[in-house]
Amino acid sequence: MSDIDIIKSYLTSHPDFPKKAGLILGIVFLDIFPILRNPVVFETLITHLVHHITSHTLALSPIKKVDVIVGLDARGFLFGPIVALRLGAAFVPVRKVGKLPGECVSATYIKEYGTDVFEMQAGAIQPNQNVVIIDDLMATGGSAKAAGELVAKQGGKTLEYLFVIELLFLKGAEKLDAPVYSIIQSDD
Repeated sequence: MSDIDIIKSYLTSHPDFPKKAGLILGIVFLDIFPILRNPVVFETLITHLVHHITSHTLALSPIKKVDVIVGLDARGFLFGPIVALRLGAAFVPVRKVGKLPGECVSATYIKEYGTDVFEMQAGAIQPNQNVVIIDDLMATGGSAKAAGELVAKQGGKTLEYLFVIELLFLKGAEKLDAPVYSIIQSDD
C-alpha cells in the first residue's frame, strides 16, 4: 500500500458538516483527525510532505531553500511547525482576525459560507524569503489566497501551496499565485 493510500484510508467523511447546504447538493466534510490518532500514519503524512518539498519544491527556489512555512488557522498548525522544524525553516501562523498580538497585516477572503479576515504578525516574513503555505484542505482557495497575499505584503515569495486534500471541482488552485500540491484530490 502506498503512503497516499495509507493516508487516504484514515480520512473519514461527515455529510452536511458544518451545516446542511440544501436539498440537492450536500457538503461532505473530510476529517483528517483520525490520521493524527495513529502515530505511524501521522508520521507518514509528515514524511510525505517533507519529501515533496525536498524533492520538488526546492527546485522552485534559486537558492534551493525554504525559509518559512506558513500554516493556516487552525489545522495548518498541526503540520506546519513539524515540517518547518524538519526543514530548518521558521514557522509563521496565519490566524483569524484579533487572535495575534502586536502589529499585524490583514487580508479579507471569501469562503464557502461567507467572508472572513486573516492576519499575520508584521515582520514575521522578511523581504525575499521563500515561503511554503500549508493547510489541510483546499476548497474554493479563498483562505489560501489570503495567506498568499499576506506573504506578498511582507515581500516574501510563495514557492508552493501544500494541502492534504484538494476539492478539485471547486477550482481553488486557479486563484493562487504559485503551484499547488495536494496529497489527495477529490472530485466530489
